[in-house]
Amino acid sequence: MELHVQGTGPAAPFLSARDLFETEHDLSLPVRVRLRDDPDERTWAGHYDDRHVLNISRRAASSAMARELALHEFAHMARYEEDHPSHVQSIEEALYLALAGRDVERRKLAHCFQIANHMKDIYADDITLSVGPGEKLLSYLESSLAAAIADRARATPRDDFERVTTGADPDITAVNAAFALALAERNDIIDEDHRLYDLADAAAVDAPSVDADEFRTRFRELGHDPDPSGYRRHLVQATRSYVDGDGPAAD
Repeated sequence: MELHVQGTGPAAPFLSARDLFETEHDLSLPVRVRLRDDPDERTWAGHYDDRHVLNISRRAASSAMARELALHEFAHMARYEEDHPSHVQSIEEALYLALAGRDVERRKLAHCFQIANHMKDIYADDITLSVGPGEKLLSYLESSLAAAIADRARATPRDDFERVTTGADPDITAVNAAFALALAERNDIIDEDHRLYDLADAAAVDAPSVDADEFRTRFRELGHDPDPSGYRRHLVQATRSYVDGDGPAAD
């Protein structure tokens, strides 16, 4: 696996991630790591005919999660090279199939893209967690979800609905929580008494129109080797479930 780190900053996390990745996988195309000045630059990978490009801020490259972030992006590159349906299926096409004839809020549409990216991440992290430990990823999922949930005590139960979280959009926060649990359970990196379960419960209470358990099951049970039509069908179903959601079914 050919790796080039461009820009001033640490190279060690990327070299370490490469060594770990190469224990079970390889990439045909070279990887260029571009260290960005903007501390808020998100970490993302670009795929081209002759190379992959990993874009990451210097701050992220110097963080405790740097190796894990790089390993995660290498996994996306591997899925792209193998033409995995999750990485070559057009999200726009799937959303068009799912939402044709529907009037969808702009925020909901943005959330649908995020759900599609969660499905891509599930398949990338099947690779990530097959070669590396999951402790840091689990801590990252926990802290990210906690940051999206308000630091206020759970409201006393009452007949009318009262939010127990504030700030982040409650609907997509509930889906994000379902994704985090699904990823952890799918790869067996979480204990049943982990705090992530309590955080996910709080997120679900604030999103009565979202069936969080359904999304958790949907993400966790994604087939490991889907065909293109099957994957597209799952993406369409997930999109419709979110947009048309009426919340959990009554017992």
